[in-house]
Amino acid sequence: MALLEVRDLRTEFRAARGSVTAVDGVSFTVDAGETVALVGESGCGKSATAQSIMGLIVPPAGEVTGGQVLFEGRDLLRLRPREMRAVRGKGIAMIFQDPMTSLNPVLTVGRQLTESLELHLGLSRRAARARAVDLLEMVRIPAAETRLGSYPHQLSGGMRQRVMIAMALSCDPRLILADEITTALDVTIQAQILELLRDLARQTRTAVLLITHDLGVVAGMAERVNVMYAGQIVERAETVDLFHRPQMPYTWGLLGSVPRLDLARGGRLRPIAGRPPELSQIPAGCRFAPRCAHARELCHESPPDLTTVRESPARGQLTRCWGTGPTEQGGWLTTQDRYADQMTEAR
Repeated sequence: MALLEVRDLRTEFRAARGSVTAVDGVSFTVDAGETVALVGESGCGKSATAQSIMGLIVPPAGEVTGGQVLFEGRDLLRLRPREMRAVRGKGIAMIFQDPMTSLNPVLTVGRQLTESLELHLGLSRRAARARAVDLLEMVRIPAAETRLGSYPHQLSGGMRQRVMIAMALSCDPRLILADEITTALDVTIQAQILELLRDLARQTRTAVLLITHDLGVVAGMAERVNVMYAGQIVERAETVDLFHRPQMPYTWGLLGSVPRLDLARGGRLRPIAGRPPELSQIPAGCRFAPRCAHARELCHESPPDLTTVRESPARGQLTRCWGTGPTEQGGWLTTQDRYADQMTEAR
């Protein structure tokens, strides 16, 4: 049984022009000790998915309107607020995108760490403080005991992110939701934070749902990838398969827009034309069709389902595209082969 199983999750937000569906029928799993990535452009529904899992979408601003979120067999969407509070921190922890706004500016780092330890683990103030020092040392913050008395504004961005990781690990959760954890950091600090999270996850056997738009991060961190677009998962694959045999034109666009050191010198990036659709004005057919250079009439008329296009020893590769499939003759399968050929030639 999967540690986390999300089934047909739907989340809506209230807007001036009516309700918009930010998460539309999303399903995926995360096994114990596994790192799974949720990838896509800004506004595709990645963070809304994580917040829905954590029970942080509340009326009247938004509401989870359908689906199931099974964590260790329990549907989190059916839990009472008090029961859900017991899951947060101890069962599932979340590392938010911006540590400066996620940490309380008027409380010391020590107090923010010890609060959850006292609440969830029942530790005394002295024991909680000792555990907080251990956590800061675990995330490689120097002079850990002294830092307990620091306020968030007295720490650098990288150190604040390390504090957030320490808080996430404080109650030994089985799953961490890491939401764009390297967004505000420079490249060298990004590498340190990712290496730290990877090492800690391996040491503690903690599963990670890695939410990012950076495919470079995915390549070094995740075992499986879910690609999201306009509130839906449009491709799911093992990481190796996604990078070597992408099936969905949107995935090709994401890969083509990433700088690569192994390509020919002077090669140009290939940005994705256009922009994602307004969630209040979703196209009738494939949601990516207005931006897709390979779209045909069917793509604009009927939305494709997420179907298996490649079997594998693990879970196979699925895509939401009319032009890719085991029975397709020519057409986009030829285009996909040309994509692979271009990558080979560029090397």
